[in-house]
This record gives sequence, C-alpha cells and structure tokens, in this order.
Amino acid sequence: MSKTAIVLFNLGGPDSLPAVKPFLFNLFNDPAILRMPALPRYLLAKLISALRNKKARGIYERMGGRSPILPNTIAQANALERALNNQGLNAKAFVCMRYWYPMSAEVVQAVHAFSPDRIILLPLYPQFSTTTTQSSFKDWDAAWRKAGLPIIPTDRIGCYPINTHMIRAFAELSLPAINQAATHGRPMVLFSAHGLPQSVIADGDPYQYQVEQTALHLKAELITRLGDAFDSIVCYQSKVGPKKWIDPATDKVIEDAAKQKRPIVVVPIAFVSDHSETLVELDQDYRDLAQQNGAPYYGRVPSLACHPLFIDALAGQVQRILNKDSVEKICSSGMICFCKTLKTDVN
Repeated sequence: MSKTAIVLFNLGGPDSLPAVKPFLFNLFNDPAILRMPALPRYLLAKLISALRNKKARGIYERMGGRSPILPNTIAQANALERALNNQGLNAKAFVCMRYWYPMSAEVVQAVHAFSPDRIILLPLYPQFSTTTTQSSFKDWDAAWRKAGLPIIPTDRIGCYPINTHMIRAFAELSLPAINQAATHGRPMVLFSAHGLPQSVIADGDPYQYQVEQTALHLKAELITRLGDAFDSIVCYQSKVGPKKWIDPATDKVIEDAAKQKRPIVVVPIAFVSDHSETLVELDQDYRDLAQQNGAPYYGRVPSLACHPLFIDALAGQVQRILNKDSVEKICSSGMICFCKTLKTDVN
C-alpha cells in the first residue's frame, strides 16, 4: 500500500519565555511579513524583536510561560492521522511550524525518513494568505532543496474557507454562547480574524475576501438553526505597527457594542487552535474592554481544535486531493489564486 505524508502547517509559538525574542525575530524576518530586502529586513527584525520582547513576554507569562499551539496542533495531527487510517489510507501526519520548532528544516528530514510515495501539504489556515499559507509553502520548498533530498510528488491544499464540515463545526461551537447571550438581549456576533495591513490586500491577497466568505456561510448556517436571532459583523484583531490595517477593528466593535449594552459573542473565524490571540487578547483583554464599557454578556466561542467535524473537514481535503477531485476557487478576479497551480508537483 502506498504511503502518504500529510504535513500540517501552523505559525508556531514560543515554548518558553527565553524563546519569545527569537520567535519574534523569526516572525519579523520573514519576507512575507516585512516586505523589504534581506539586510534591512534582518536589521529591522532584530530591532523589533528587541523592542517588543518585554511586552510579548508579559503576554506569554499570562499563558503560563509558553504557547499551547504546538501540543494543540500535535493533537490535531494525531486525530487526522487516525481518521485517515480508519478510512483505509496508510498516512502519517507531521506538524511543521513556521516561526518556532519544529520548523521545515527538521520536518523535511522526518518526512523523508518515513519514505512516503507522496506528500500533501495542508496548512491549518482555512483562508489563504501570502503571509501564512504561501510563506509556509515557500519555506518548505527552500528547506527541501537545501537538504538535497530526492524528489517526491507533492500536492498543496491552498485554502478551504467554506468547507461544509468546518462551517458546521463552527456553528456547533457557537450555539451555546449565542443562546446564553440571548438571555441578555439580542446578541452581537463578531466574526473576528487576525488582521493584515491594507497594502497586502491591495496587492491581491485574497485573505479578507475568504474570511468574509467563511463568515457569510457560518452566518447562514446559524440562521438556519436559530432564525433571525442575532446581528453579526466581520472584524479584525491583533494590529501591529503604524500601517493602516483592514477594518473594522475588533476592539472598536466590542467597545461600541458594549456601550449600546449589547451582549457580545466573539467567534475566532480564522483560528483553528488556541494561542495568544484567543487566550489573552480575546479571553482577557477584550473581555475586560467589554465589561468596562457596560456589556451585559461577553462570550468567546472555542477554537475548532479537534472537533470531530473539523477533523472530518481536514480528512475530506486530503481525500479530495487523493481522488483528484476538482478544487473550488474561493477568490475573485485580480486576486492571487493558488488553486490555479494546484496540481501534483515536486519539491
């Protein structure tokens, strides 16, 4: 039986407080994040990581001194591997982080040792962005070439923002919070995603459009289950730096809704596992903001994690590739579309 390696990509996070500064450097030294020549990017990344280290360490101290994203992603990889093996595939799932360990240089060696007949690259970013999915793919390709490993046929899953199973998983996780919020008034549901500079979107990055498509399909699923029982808005969090970022900002939406005495429910629409943006920014900082401005209720919907329907969604994406099924393009004219090149290629 042929062997398939599934590589799950995620951003990663520091596994200790001393790891915070080098993690930040790796993040800001990525040309997909700071779009400038290598030398000035390196120097600026050194400066930013030094300047932000104290604040970032404080965030991770509030999380117990480390990010939980690696064990969470390992759990997702194990669940996906079990699901695929139960479907009769000889598959092994690997975790590959972009900015902290295990990174591409290490994981390509582990995949090679497995001796697969094919590789499927599966980012845990449902919505495609040049800053996440494309950056991870480029880093993987560079690591494979640098290692000088034999060529293995490789498929890449670019995005899956409206996967039916994923939308249903989001809905099932959202219902308890929305129902609880409804006991305090008509809920305002915030579909919150990590933001990006407006300039990245202007260059054709489809991320914002795909986030809006995820939210549109989730809203429709929730209306099917709840009826016209809530209002909703797409918003963006985690702004860094002075550049103009895509609007509206999650914190501003929360403040406005709280002042109107609206019960608030936040759905992390682009995050599939918990990390600093959910456990600190959403659960602590934004909860405090909502309460300080008079919100009668604030609830955060859990991340997808290992929800069975989300694991089904990931397994379905793998099966689609293996069955050579057509790929639905979730982007519009003028946007960067990875699906145009979604054919079996080589590392």
